[in-house]
Amino acid sequence: MIKPDRWIRRMAREHGMIEPFEENLVREGVISYGLSSFGYDLRAAPEWKVFTNAYGAVVDPKAFDPQSFVEIEADEVLIPPNSFALTRSIEYIRMPENVIAIALGKSTYARCGIVANVTPLEPGWEGHVTLEISNTTPLPARVYAGEGIVQLLFFEGETPEVTYKSRGGKYQGQRGITLPKI
Repeated sequence: MIKPDRWIRRMAREHGMIEPFEENLVREGVISYGLSSFGYDLRAAPEWKVFTNAYGAVVDPKAFDPQSFVEIEADEVLIPPNSFALTRSIEYIRMPENVIAIALGKSTYARCGIVANVTPLEPGWEGHVTLEISNTTPLPARVYAGEGIVQLLFFEGETPEVTYKSRGGKYQGQRGITLPKI
């Protein structure tokens, strides 16, 4: 079952599921973030890895070349046409062992051709969420730090036999933008 605002608020306050936690949906003059009826809108941190072809690098998840991106610290970033960037959530997430969350891109960005990858946050996982953002347009696209970038939807089920934490998942406890691991 999908979990409502009161459950998300309780889990954040009593169990540190989301830190820092914004109890309300902040909307005035920003792309919304914080608690909504059936989800929580995460904010992008002011850390970016923007992919570029300046050095002719190949993107390979088994042998990631740092020359394939440029690191930027800023309150906003321009993603080149038909390109890609990574950032992370400001919020640190601690998933309960019987809950999975799905991160969905915000419609404000999607309506501009900016797509955030849909990714699961598995039971028992914790860390900053590394966010993958694609600019599908032929124009540069601006993305803002400190504002909403994806919405988490939380689904409760029975506790699995093996959680992300108990199997020692490779992204457990990640901080900052985390590149692919094998």
